Amino acid sequence: MKRLSKILLIADAGAESSTALKRALALARNNQASLTLVDVVESTPVGMGEAIPAVTPEELTEIAVAEKRERLRRIVENCRSNGVEARPKVLVGKAFIEIVRQVLRDGHDLVIKRADSSVSLKNLFFGSTDMRLMRKCPCAVWITGEDESCRYRRILAAVDFDPEDVAKDGLNRQILEMAASLAVAEASELHVVHAWRFGGEDVYRSARVNIAAAEVDAMVAVEANERRDWLQGLVDSYGAKSDREAVDYLRPKLHVVKGDPREIVPETARDLDVDLIVMGTVARSGIPGFFMGNTAESILSQIRCSILTMKPPGFESPIS
Repeated sequence: MKRLSKILLIADAGAESSTALKRALALARNNQASLTLVDVVESTPVGMGEAIPAVTPEELTEIAVAEKRERLRRIVENCRSNGVEARPKVLVGKAFIEIVRQVLRDGHDLVIKRADSSVSLKNLFFGSTDMRLMRKCPCAVWITGEDESCRYRRILAAVDFDPEDVAKDGLNRQILEMAASLAVAEASELHVVHAWRFGGEDVYRSARVNIAAAEVDAMVAVEANERRDWLQGLVDSYGAKSDREAVDYLRPKLHVVKGDPREIVPETARDLDVDLIVMGTVARSGIPGFFMGNTAESILSQIRCSILTMKPPGFESPIS
């Protein structure tokens, strides 16, 4: 199963009583992983010193750093009382940039963060820092909901098919591995969804094309069978013996649904009432630094549960 070695928790205000902290502690214990607690002080805006002439911008930053360091120290003590050694760290600068740089410096393999509570638009769940981390952070990013339950009942892994994309195949396996590991740890149901479309179906069904509807239906049925076989094969070929036993125990429920993934994945998540979606967030760009695809952006804009996003092998963050 997926083993984690270095976990980074964004321990902002309110983290002391959050489920994000509880999950980070459980993961650190179960994986014997190191845990780093991070908070970020935004750089003092230019002109702030003029507004408060008795205190320089540098002194304001030092005060904010000292306050956050003290709060992190209290959380570290809480971690120790729960059997986990944690390291506190206060960063200064733009939040998502400094978090990514911290990941690059120390080689973290998972970032856990609560969804931004400052988001005011009703149709948004993830804030700008969340979205930027999911785009640019080189490791997995787990954004947890404010009011999520302590145990996930259902986890949904979303996978995609592209026989010509080796990176996507590796990403699918990472998604399945992570989702299965968490499902075992949480005693959750594991669901795997694959949305697919039959290329050119609209053209084949056009009145201008002399192909009988029954023939098109037969072609679509063949494609549907191939997609089901592919997904079953992906699950059946998963991992080593210990992984195989875990997947057999979970008996993941497979959902192969014809349609646009931008619609199917959110609909499946809502219909199943899932607590966590594990998915990829990048599309091919032809260069080492992948970019977030429109499909991922659309899915993320529609979901209201926790999300764990994965990057493909070889992903390079544009932040250095």
